[in-house]
Amino acid sequence: MRIALFTETFIPKVDGIVTTLCQTVNQLEKLGHQVLIFAPDGGFDHFQQSRIVGAKGHSLFIYPELRLAFPHASIGRAIVEFQADLIHVADPALLGVAGLYYGGGKNGGALHLPLVVSYHTDLPKYLHYYRLGFMEPWVWPILRKRHNRATLNLCTSVAMLEQLQQHGIERLGLWPGGVDTDRFQPVRRSPEMRARLTEGHPEDPLLLYVGRLSAEKEIERLKPILMANPTARLALVGGGPHHKHLKQHFAGLPVHMAGFLHGDELAQAYASSDIFIMPSRSETLGLVILEAMSSGVPVVAARAGGIPEMIQHGVSGYLFDEEAEAIAAIQQLLPSPALRETIGLAARAQAEQHGWKAATLLLLEHYKAACEQQHIALNPAPDSARPNLRSRAKSRLRKATLFSIRKLLP
Repeated sequence: MRIALFTETFIPKVDGIVTTLCQTVNQLEKLGHQVLIFAPDGGFDHFQQSRIVGAKGHSLFIYPELRLAFPHASIGRAIVEFQADLIHVADPALLGVAGLYYGGGKNGGALHLPLVVSYHTDLPKYLHYYRLGFMEPWVWPILRKRHNRATLNLCTSVAMLEQLQQHGIERLGLWPGGVDTDRFQPVRRSPEMRARLTEGHPEDPLLLYVGRLSAEKEIERLKPILMANPTARLALVGGGPHHKHLKQHFAGLPVHMAGFLHGDELAQAYASSDIFIMPSRSETLGLVILEAMSSGVPVVAARAGGIPEMIQHGVSGYLFDEEAEAIAAIQQLLPSPALRETIGLAARAQAEQHGWKAATLLLLEHYKAACEQQHIALNPAPDSARPNLRSRAKSRLRKATLFSIRKLLP
């Protein structure tokens, strides 16, 4: 199969979406499929064997690390030359609109191709962390219009699937993320990494957070948790727009801001910690939680979004609503190496069920279903009913809109 993949974020940026797409492309290539990637220009023309068609990006004013790119006229030609069988758009914002134009809809778009759209970011919820919550009533109609053009919409968790369903988004399927169980495993524990993350105090208990340092992650919630465990230290692995703010927020506390870690170093960081803690209540899934679980580390995480679908409370980790519940779980875990080991082993066993190959095979089943469904849509039953005035007006407006888009995307 030949897949044209559109994404608003890709390498060299580091986040859960990029990890998901990179691992997916890697697995698709191993399974003999070909991928053409459309993404904001990051200075790379290939990822693995897949060509990247880069588009000039512009920084988002509320999130400078995120660079959004506009569609350009050569996209259609590139898809045709690639001879794509299907278009997959991850979180369509600007660049992804081209994918929506060329695929999906009643007739398969301008190029008559099936369209799969995957939902990775709880954008309506994110708005509230940037003082833009007033925009939520206007955002859902836009999301609904875009997603309902897709042949199939994929969600990373049941919680997100139900949320989209409640807001009128149709043709939904489940595509949970995966984890590299070979890289992230308990044997990666490293005395040197532990000394580094504890700033030379490896004997102290170590709490770990991995992810973006941004408002929607609610990392500030960790301060009372850390203060309630005065012997513990906290390491924050990652970067983002809240770096300076968090440095000030945790001033005077044993917090090490380790920056980005990659590959084996990241695996060592997980395995060398005592507890992984995730305060975010905006996770559609939370791949870092799976990575921690795969590393055999007990996880204490917010009971929100897709997180509860990964953790069996009290067995493979702990869930909390209020900080007091997180404090109680940590104070139960820290004095008991035996309990941490038991929880860690259960977490590892659960993570082993979520390898990237299995996730990609499921995605391919969704691709096949979309191709079959779009073929049916391309041959609809004739409609003998005469359209009324309202439907004719809508049809003319739609044709005018498509004409305008064609001027941008010939």
